[in-house]
Amino acid sequence: MNVHIRFLGAAGTVTGSKYLVEFNGQSVLVDCGLFQGYKQLRLRNRDPLPVMPNHIGAVILTHAHLDHSGYLPLLAKEGFRGKVWATPATRDLTQILLPDSGHIQEEDANFANRKGFSKHAPALPLYTESDALDCLKLIRTVPMHQVFEPLHGWKASFTSAGHILGAASLLLEVGGKRILFSGDLGRPDDSLMNPPDQPPAADVVVVESTYGDREHPEEDVLAELGPALARVAARGGTAVVPVFAVGRAQEILHAIALLKANGVLPHSLPVYLDSPMAIHTTDLYERHIGEHRLSAAQCRDMEHVAKMTRSADESKAIAQQHGPKIVLAAAGMATGGRVLHHLVQYLGHHRNMVVLTGYQAPGTRGASLSDGATKLRIHGQDVPVRAEVVQMKSASAHADASQLMDWLRALPAAPHRVFVTHGDMGASDALRHRIETELRWQAMVPEHGSTWAA
Repeated sequence: MNVHIRFLGAAGTVTGSKYLVEFNGQSVLVDCGLFQGYKQLRLRNRDPLPVMPNHIGAVILTHAHLDHSGYLPLLAKEGFRGKVWATPATRDLTQILLPDSGHIQEEDANFANRKGFSKHAPALPLYTESDALDCLKLIRTVPMHQVFEPLHGWKASFTSAGHILGAASLLLEVGGKRILFSGDLGRPDDSLMNPPDQPPAADVVVVESTYGDREHPEEDVLAELGPALARVAARGGTAVVPVFAVGRAQEILHAIALLKANGVLPHSLPVYLDSPMAIHTTDLYERHIGEHRLSAAQCRDMEHVAKMTRSADESKAIAQQHGPKIVLAAAGMATGGRVLHHLVQYLGHHRNMVVLTGYQAPGTRGASLSDGATKLRIHGQDVPVRAEVVQMKSASAHADASQLMDWLRALPAAPHRVFVTHGDMGASDALRHRIETELRWQAMVPEHGSTWAA
């Protein structure tokens, strides 16, 4: 009886991570992510999975980002009743991210229905906040490095992947095979997170390739962010910073605190964190001291450098504050959330600035801005882009191509095969080529929906 892996997401694309491992009539779903970016990818979220949810025995999450966890409420809504295994910090983050995702989907659907710009009548959310709260009851936590049984006869263990709080690589042992899923690997030199652990021995490796064709610049976040924010402040403008609520928001807050302390930015420059999800996430860093590089004092500095705007009324009031300011708001690729309202408010004036803080998946508004778009489609209208757009290169929470190769080289022995996933096709194929030529290992980029023997 062979062990099989079905690639139900993040195959040939950087989003929607879902890997179904099947053996002897049982199955475990590794990650349960939403597709984001291009519309044809987002439409996959509404396609039924090729397996009935109630036939999946367990789900294991490598981390809490929505492209790895955001499909879970829909899976549970459609009949999944097994356990969801995660690290404690991943559990804490999903308690923030998933209900917020459901809430945003409800808000976006209601807004589309009020404004009449949806092609569907009525526009419906994939799932609601209530659906998300229901699925959280299924989560069970396991600390790093502890062996657990997701199903009888299956063994699994987490090792730290860096990247964000709770992020892990997963070793799954079943049917005599050891399958290692990298999850999203962080950077050894990340300003917030500890470096990834050394990988354990495995027969098959499924490795991410978000930056599989690129190297990070030597310039650090402070050197890149400081001059940009100082420039927009000097001309009295507003800097809108789309941020991922988990990880990127905290990295930018930490950087701004240091820039103010070093005199690069004036202490009086107003900073707003306009994301309830990011606010709650920032609070978690003190709870998980040791999983990241910050001291308790640095965590407090990060929390106090910005005014936390929790309510919709507080968010709207930001526009009434004249003079220079910095507004951090989710989502990081401008795919939804409060940042869209700030972009509508500030994109049209040349004194303002949009700071893109990391990878922008093709098909997102962030990618359009990064590529020099002169207008942006938001809430059914075309918004002119006259603000300065700054694409940061140093703020990524993902390992670059050489760092991915270093992680693979650290394996105790050569695996039988490497599957390269979670990357745009060019990035995945570039990493595949490096693995084959430099390591002399068998590597491939699986197609969406394909099944391979482990």
